[in-house]
Amino acid sequence: MASIKDLDVGEKFSSKLEEIRTKLLSQAMGEMLNEATVEFCQAHKQYMKSVLDTCSKKCREDETMFETIQAYTEELKRQNSIMRERSGERPEILGSIQDKESHKELLIQKIEKLKQEQSKNRELIHSQNKANKDRLKNLNKIKEIFQERLSLEIRKIQGEKLQFIFRNINHKNPQSAYTFLLRINEDGVYQIISCDPPLAQMDHLERRLQETNNLSAFLANVRKEFVALHNPPKTA
Repeated sequence: MASIKDLDVGEKFSSKLEEIRTKLLSQAMGEMLNEATVEFCQAHKQYMKSVLDTCSKKCREDETMFETIQAYTEELKRQNSIMRERSGERPEILGSIQDKESHKELLIQKIEKLKQEQSKNRELIHSQNKANKDRLKNLNKIKEIFQERLSLEIRKIQGEKLQFIFRNINHKNPQSAYTFLLRINEDGVYQIISCDPPLAQMDHLERRLQETNNLSAFLANVRKEFVALHNPPKTA
């Protein structure tokens, strides 16, 4: 009987030991779980902090990018507005440029025409100067001839004017002067300015001189007219 009781005690003791072992194992597992949980929580916090920092940085970068995009968009709108305004002004600008080009062409044509006219005028002036020199040369020859034969004196007065003085016209007064004033105008044409005493045929003689340019014949005819003043034609 004593041995049976001892067997129950053994079972109880084994059961008690199992209970203690289970309790200790549970405590050990709890402590391990708590430590793992703490480490996990700390690691999770660090991870979440890193994620939050990354997200915050990304958000700031996105905000900066959005602000830049918005600025670019506003600038693009402004440039488009300027382009539209300039597009509206373009026809006027092109029209102004075309008008200036047309005006420039007209000016060039006028300048060329003036150059041609100037060249012609230079040639004409040169030709007239040469003709006048030839006339003056002839006048000098005529002067010598008429001074010797017809008692003619020629004086240069006021530039291009010449005074012709005839003497020995009036036999009663040989030194009495009979004069006329002649000039050569810009076109190289002979013109009688005055005559003393007046001759009725002077206008006719002037036209003949302009037609023929024969000054010698003109002077001879003028002298005849002066002589005729003192020797009128006899009537029948």
